[in-house]
Amino acid sequence: MDNRKSLDGQATGLMVVLCLIWGMQQVALKAVAADIAPMLQVALRSGVAALLVGVLMLWRGEAMSLKAWRPGVVVGLLFAVEYLMVGEALRHTSASRTVVFLYTAPIFAALGLHWKVPAERLGWLQWAGIALAFAGVATAFLGRDAQIPAASSADMLWGDLLALLGGVSWGATTVVIRTSSLSQTPPAQTLLYQLVGAFVLLLVAAVALGQSGFNPTPRAWTGLLFQTLVVSFASFLAWFWLLRNYLASRLGVFSFLTPVFGIVLGAVVLDEPLAARFIAGTLLVLGGILVVSGHAWLRTMAVGFRS
Repeated sequence: MDNRKSLDGQATGLMVVLCLIWGMQQVALKAVAADIAPMLQVALRSGVAALLVGVLMLWRGEAMSLKAWRPGVVVGLLFAVEYLMVGEALRHTSASRTVVFLYTAPIFAALGLHWKVPAERLGWLQWAGIALAFAGVATAFLGRDAQIPAASSADMLWGDLLALLGGVSWGATTVVIRTSSLSQTPPAQTLLYQLVGAFVLLLVAAVALGQSGFNPTPRAWTGLLFQTLVVSFASFLAWFWLLRNYLASRLGVFSFLTPVFGIVLGAVVLDEPLAARFIAGTLLVLGGILVVSGHAWLRTMAVGFRS
């Protein structure tokens, strides 16, 4: 029997805070990129957060099970690839564009689950949402505003593509977790697989790509503390707690808030320009995500309105 609850004030407030943190994540990575490359930031934050999760598991008396080690290795690899793409994307495009393309992940997860899980077959409303989201990607991705030089536009296009591939990898991670023995694995262990994978692979990648330099300024240390304690440790554990206690379909409705926060913070903190074509495409993407993630909620609202 599923004892998970519908959203209440506590869950709603926590979800808004989490979306704000996740929207700030890309902005914070780029803000200190001159002192420490985004890829190295994610590698170090993942390593420290992995240690913290391990200590938390010991404190809880939660033994690490190796029954799900195969899918665990896969999600660790996919998580690392996701942030490899994000780290490289932030070197070529803006944080606001990165967060929008990265958060197409629910669309790719829905497509993967449609293929792998009979109970997750997409209905016509979800297909319409996917079409809407891809129309938004095309609008934001392929169009170039006249005020952006051609050379800068080509570099931005490459960064946008990398961020989109990060979204594909994140969506694939969700599919693996939902369709493997990880679905029955304690959340902290699943998170540990991801953090260890990201730490090892991204650290190697940062060294290999010449992105291992670290200028220990106060800004760099502040960014690392935020990424480690707030993003990789506290926010992910809070998210897993919400998933254990509340209906995932209701929580998913909030996913569109993260790109909104990312765009606003990118403009305010980093002074990133917001081109009209990008805003138009973003609205289409967010509308598609809302339809795909919140289709059950939307149907319930429609039924209630008709009655």
